[in-house]
Amino acid sequence: MKRYWIVLAVAAVVVAVVAYRYARRDQVVGEEVVVMQPGGGGAQAPASQTPKANLPNAGYPFLDTSILKPPAGAKVAIYEFEDLECPACARAYPIVHAAAAQYKIPVVRHDYPWFFHVWSFDAAVTARYIQDKVSPQLADEFRRDVFANQTLIASKDDLGRFTTKWFQEHGKTMPFVIDPDGACKQEVEADHALGDRLGVHSTPCIFVVTQNKWVQVNDVSQLDRMVEAAVTETGAVSAIPVAPIPWSEMLRGAVV
Repeated sequence: MKRYWIVLAVAAVVVAVVAYRYARRDQVVGEEVVVMQPGGGGAQAPASQTPKANLPNAGYPFLDTSILKPPAGAKVAIYEFEDLECPACARAYPIVHAAAAQYKIPVVRHDYPWFFHVWSFDAAVTARYIQDKVSPQLADEFRRDVFANQTLIASKDDLGRFTTKWFQEHGKTMPFVIDPDGACKQEVEADHALGDRLGVHSTPCIFVVTQNKWVQVNDVSQLDRMVEAAVTETGAVSAIPVAPIPWSEMLRGAVV
C-alpha cells in the first residue's frame, strides 16, 4: 500500500511539471519570432536563437545576400520585401517611392506575405495579375491604394469588395476568377522563396543596393539620406534631384 501511494505521488508531480511547462510554453510563444517556412507553416525559433523583436530583421543575420543587386543598367536601387497587410509596410510605401522618384532610381520589390495575415497573399496575387495582364503602373496604384485603405480591409471578403470597386473606378473589367492558371500565385511564391533564401524575418525589409555593396534600412526616415549617399558615391545621377513627391500626392486617388 505504501508503495502504491509513492507511485501515485510521483505521477502527480510529473503531471504538475508537464502542465507547468506547457503553460510556460504558451507564454514564451508571444515573446519569440515566428519563422516563416517555405511550405507556409510556422515554426518556433529555438530558445538559444530567440531574437529581440526590436532589432533589424528581428535580430537574425542575413543569409544569401548575393541577390542584393540593382537591376541591369542601374547603379543604385531600393530593394524591398513587403507584405500588403503589414502596417509598417504601409507607412514605408510613400517614403520608398518618393525617394525612388526623387533620385530617379528603381525599386526592386518582392512580395513576402506572412502566413498569419488573412488576406495579404490574395492581395499580392491580384497585384501580380494587374502587373502581368493589365499594366505595371496600375499594379503600383493598386498596391498604393491597398496600403492607403489597409485598416478598412479586415477579411478576404473585404478585400474582394475593395478589389471589385477598384477595378470599376479604374475602368477595368475584373475577371470572374483572378489567376485561373496559378501563374501569379507561383510568382508570389517565388518571391517568398527568395526572401527565405535571403533570411527575411521582418517586413518591410528594405535595402539600398549598389553593384558593390548593400545597406539595410533600419529607419525608413533615413532612407533619403542613404540613397543620396549611394547616388553620390556611384555617380548614378549627375543632375540635381527633383523635388520629392509629397505624401498627399503619393496617396492621391486612394479608394475610400
